[in-house]
Amino acid sequence: MRGARLVAVAAVVALGLAACSEGGKQETTGTSGGGANAAGSSGYTIAMITHETPGDTFWDKIKAGAQQAAKDEGVTLKYSNDPDASKQAGLIQSAVDSKVSGIATTLVTPDALAGSVKAATDAKIPVVGFNSGIDQYQKLGALMYFGSDENVAGTAAGKRIGEAGAKHPLCVIQAAGSVALEARCAGVKSAVPGTENIQVNGADDGAVVSTLQAKLSQDKSIDYIITLGAPIAIDALKAMDAAASKAKLVTFDLNAEAAQDIQDGKIEFSIDQQPYVQGYLAVSSLYLYLKNGNDIGGGRAVLTGPSFVDKTNIDKIVPFTKNNTR
Repeated sequence: MRGARLVAVAAVVALGLAACSEGGKQETTGTSGGGANAAGSSGYTIAMITHETPGDTFWDKIKAGAQQAAKDEGVTLKYSNDPDASKQAGLIQSAVDSKVSGIATTLVTPDALAGSVKAATDAKIPVVGFNSGIDQYQKLGALMYFGSDENVAGTAAGKRIGEAGAKHPLCVIQAAGSVALEARCAGVKSAVPGTENIQVNGADDGAVVSTLQAKLSQDKSIDYIITLGAPIAIDALKAMDAAASKAKLVTFDLNAEAAQDIQDGKIEFSIDQQPYVQGYLAVSSLYLYLKNGNDIGGGRAVLTGPSFVDKTNIDKIVPFTKNNTR
C-alpha cells in the first residue's frame, strides 16, 4: 500500500452520526450553522468545492460530513460544485477572490485545477485535497489529503473477484478524465488481466442502462461488472435484467438502495471509501490548521478506505447509509 507515504485513519468512525443531507441534485452554495457552535463563531469561512455530478447520492454524504464538522467547529461553510473541470477551477478562483479562510477541494482533474489551486496558495489560503487526487495533491500545493488510495482499492476488488473466478470483468467508468475512476479500473485489471473498461455518461441514467444493456447482450463472456458509484450499480442491475446477463455485480461506494441490494444478494459487495469521513476531515483539518497550525497526516495522505461491505457486515451498516453517514 505504499506505506512509506500513506497512513490510515484509526478512529474516524466515531465521528458524529446525526448529520443530515441538503440534497445534491444541483450545483449548490450553502452555509451551515447550529450544532455545538454557532456558524461563524470561530471566525473562519471554509469553501468546499467538488466535481459533484447532479443526482449522484455519493455527494450527500460528503456534504453531511462537511456540515457536521462546520457545526462542531463553528465554521461558516460555503459549498459549491461543478462536474466541468474548467468551471470547478472557476469556483476555486471565486473562493480565492472572496478571501475565504481555507479551501477544501476534490482534485479529480489535477491539470485543469492546478492554476486555481496555485492562486489560492499564492494568496496564502491553505488548501486541502480530498476524494480525488491522492497522487497529485502535494505537487499542486495542497497541505493535506483525505480519501482512499484508488489503485489499492481497485486491486483489492480485483483480487477478491479473481479469487471468486472472474475472467472477463467489465469496469464501468462514468466520468471521462477522472484520475480516481481510471485508477480503480487499472487496479482491477492488475489483478484480473481480462478486465475491459467501458465509458458511460454517468449524468444520464437512461444512457447508462442502454449502453450496458447493449454491451451485455453482445458479449456473454462478461462474468463480473464493476461499477464505480452506487447510482451506476442501480443502472447496471436494470441493464443486467434487460440483457438476461448472468454476470455478478460489485460496486464502489454506497447509498441506501445499493446497501439494500447487498442485503438482498443482488450486489456481491461494495468497496467503501467513507465519503462522510472525507467531508468531515477536510473541514476539521482546515479549522485545526488555521487555529493551531496542526498538520494531520504529517505530509502523508490520510486513508478513509478501502473498506469492504458485504453480507457479513451489511446489517450493521444499513442504518448509517440512511443517515448519510456511511
